[in-house]
Amino acid sequence: MARDERALGAPVYAAAATSVLRLPAGRSESDRLAVEEPLEIRIGGQPVAVTMRTPGHDEELALGFCLSEGLPASAAQLPDDLAANTVEVMLEGPFDLETVRRNFYTSSSCGVCGKGALEAVAVSAPSAGGDLRVPPELIAGLPGELRREQATFEATGGLHATGLFDAQGQLLCVREDVGRHNAMDKVIGWAHTAGLLPLAANILCVSGRLSFELVQKAAVAGCPLLVAVGAPSSLAVDLARDRGITLCGFVRGGAANVYTEPWRLEG
Repeated sequence: MARDERALGAPVYAAAATSVLRLPAGRSESDRLAVEEPLEIRIGGQPVAVTMRTPGHDEELALGFCLSEGLPASAAQLPDDLAANTVEVMLEGPFDLETVRRNFYTSSSCGVCGKGALEAVAVSAPSAGGDLRVPPELIAGLPGELRREQATFEATGGLHATGLFDAQGQLLCVREDVGRHNAMDKVIGWAHTAGLLPLAANILCVSGRLSFELVQKAAVAGCPLLVAVGAPSSLAVDLARDRGITLCGFVRGGAANVYTEPWRLEG
């Protein structure tokens, strides 16, 4: 569980030691950096994507990545050849490799960089349904709860996080990564293996800003309520409005901006 992982501190594979010169003091000290390495995602033994990520929960990342792209992924595991930084994803039923192959580089800062057009990243997802309603004070407390569980951020200051909460504000899963989209993919992959998809009765909370792609991933996962510490983009708000998702930004210090579907916040 998240709290157990937090108690253990940052995983050794997620943070790396380095030396740094502190100014203006002019002294050299040791420091810790968030690890960033490539992960190759394979389907049918063939590479279909490469994403830069923080190692850890790689199977969840690959699974969530494929699900968010609209692929009928069922499971993920290390490949038979045990190649480093590689995960094999299994799809339900037959598939055309050329249809799912992504011949571009996915950076850790922006998962859609290189696609070139909005139409290329549009993934069909039903409008958010369900009858989830939560009090505003519950929403206000989620970023603080997420922050308390960010073990590697505590050590490095260099990671994004996504947390999955239930309707009572209980933290179910938290994942960290140098890429904000990777952190959400890891949570979605975890939710898939836990049998929680679609997330119609849950809340997703992210540690930074809200991009179009994060709203898209929430929509594909069926989550009706998305919370962020930072600001949403205009396209993120447009997509949330179109998919019926309640989008809350600048959630800090007991305040929040509700950009779409405010009816889900009662009280």
